[in-house]
Amino acid sequence: MYVLEGLEPVRKRPGMYIGSTGPDGLHHLVWECLDNSIDESLAGYAKHIAVTLLAQNRVIVIDDGRGIPVELHKQTKKSALETVMTTLHAGAKFGGESYKVSGGLHGVGVSVVNALSIWMKAEVCRDGYQHVQEYSRGKAKYKVRKAGKCKGSGTAVSFEPDPEIFEKIEFDWKRILDHIREQAYLTKGVRISVADQRDGKKAQDGSPVHTSQGFYFEGGIVSYIKYLNRNDTPKHENIFYVSKEVEAGATKKILVEAAFQYTNDVQGAEVSFANNIHTGEGGMHLTGFRTALTRVLNDYARKNEFIKKDDETLTGDDVREGITAIISIKLKDPQFEGQTKAKLGNPEARTAVEAVVGESVKEWMETYSRDAQEIIGKSLLAQKARKAAKAARDTVFRKGALDGLALPGKLADCQSRKPEESELFLVEGDSAGGSAKSGRDRKFQAILPLRGKILNVERARLDKMLSSKEIRALIIALGAAIGDDFDESKLRYHRIIIATDADVDGAHIRTLLLTLFYRYFPTLIERGYIYIAQPPLYKVQSGKVTQYVYSDEEKEKVVAALKKQKVETKKERARKKGEEIVEEDAEKVKGIEIQRYKGLGEMNAIELWDTTMDPQKRILKQVAVKDATEANRIFDILMGDEVFPRKKFIQTHAKAVKNLDI
Repeated sequence: MYVLEGLEPVRKRPGMYIGSTGPDGLHHLVWECLDNSIDESLAGYAKHIAVTLLAQNRVIVIDDGRGIPVELHKQTKKSALETVMTTLHAGAKFGGESYKVSGGLHGVGVSVVNALSIWMKAEVCRDGYQHVQEYSRGKAKYKVRKAGKCKGSGTAVSFEPDPEIFEKIEFDWKRILDHIREQAYLTKGVRISVADQRDGKKAQDGSPVHTSQGFYFEGGIVSYIKYLNRNDTPKHENIFYVSKEVEAGATKKILVEAAFQYTNDVQGAEVSFANNIHTGEGGMHLTGFRTALTRVLNDYARKNEFIKKDDETLTGDDVREGITAIISIKLKDPQFEGQTKAKLGNPEARTAVEAVVGESVKEWMETYSRDAQEIIGKSLLAQKARKAAKAARDTVFRKGALDGLALPGKLADCQSRKPEESELFLVEGDSAGGSAKSGRDRKFQAILPLRGKILNVERARLDKMLSSKEIRALIIALGAAIGDDFDESKLRYHRIIIATDADVDGAHIRTLLLTLFYRYFPTLIERGYIYIAQPPLYKVQSGKVTQYVYSDEEKEKVVAALKKQKVETKKERARKKGEEIVEEDAEKVKGIEIQRYKGLGEMNAIELWDTTMDPQKRILKQVAVKDATEANRIFDILMGDEVFPRKKFIQTHAKAVKNLDI
């Protein structure tokens, strides 16, 4: 065990250790405690892990591993438990002997959780005794003490995040559930349970109602592939899988695990992990997988004459269309780029994955020749579509088309040529488009009316997409091209605002546009350029007073306030005239008109400006992606080919619909 530094830097600059003090950083506290238990499992000791959300924003993580050591530490002269919990970079994983691999956040370990918690408690069952110690903001409240006898071994860590550090302390049940499910897939053979015992839900007898779920996957990442593809139609029956440990230098070994299956979808999904940490930005292991897959598929296609001698080679994009792949590696001393491990930087990981996957995919394709032919056929179709898309792009984006010389005829452009101050409204229908053009501030607001529902790009390749008049007009208006030609520096607007009607058709058009941006312009979402306008649902009028309201709840409050005001006004008049004051029921008050807006076209230019376009008054929702895997799943359900998942989604969420305008 090696001691490197104290915890003062953590509280001064928490973002350096957990990424942020927002929701991501808050949940990293849970992941860090869970990672330590997962490490025990990967080392072959822990078989059961339990995560529980408790009242008072507390969380407890329990495992049946060996238990953190409690004997005296030679260097610190304190208990090993206290050293691990209160000292940065102190832990068995730094000695390199106890764990072959570990996934704790840059090895900072549970001490960072301690530093950022107002309260923490460690309970260790080891050598027949229960050892306990509590902490506050990284400092021990008392020395480690025995709290009785116990059977077996294990560790329980409880903590309460510090409100001085975090912007808001609210754990997201679904986010935690999804993360733990993912960990269970990656650590086959371990049982992980998660429970929500926070205050709130009560049964009829007054007793608390708790939510719990357990995960255990003997199939590991093969089960994970099936889970990710549950709403899609597989292109081939057999799922590719390999698990192999290879030498990486004289002393290191790397365990490579990979699985994939193709579906009929045109979108692909590659999910990579290093020591069970999700590497959202990929890295060397993902590069190795892609290189091997592209090489082997090309070799197979040429060997079996699917590709002739002089034909063009399949590209990486061709062979990855419709693939669902998981790459998970275990290695010592992972080099993560960035504080939250988004990318793996170890060069040896690329070499190991490329070798293992290359050899195994070659054998698999020889064994399952029918599946191999389906994959090659799909890749060749993707190649054909890519060439057609390039031809379409060359036609659409001919020289000058994106330089303002051939902007769409129905685009009412703004005067400003500065993207950072310019905004483009995508307005549903010519009627609303006309009102928007009249009501806008033409200095910085451009209007592009969209006629009807645009093409569902989830089910279409790029060549078909570019043949759509509405989509082509939008791409040219944006000015940054699409696909391989996309150039953010040429984007003409830094606020792209979707403005659709408040009915089912409007919601559908909005979803179609979001699908387009998510699949083909992800950078625009990542950079925060996409917004959704919030036009009012109602106009409430009482005499000369007009109020616009944006929800049913707000409408009820406004109407109630106006009725109360009318009653009070009548009473005041009666007092002044010396008349008898009669108590009047506010519910019976008349003279309040309520208009429900179903379409933007129902508003005139002034109303549209006042409610939806004026930067001083309007409400805009910025579009962001918190969970790419979940976003992929939802787009796949809502916009994909499979009917049953969509039907199930509608049935599940139908009760949440309050206003349905058809």
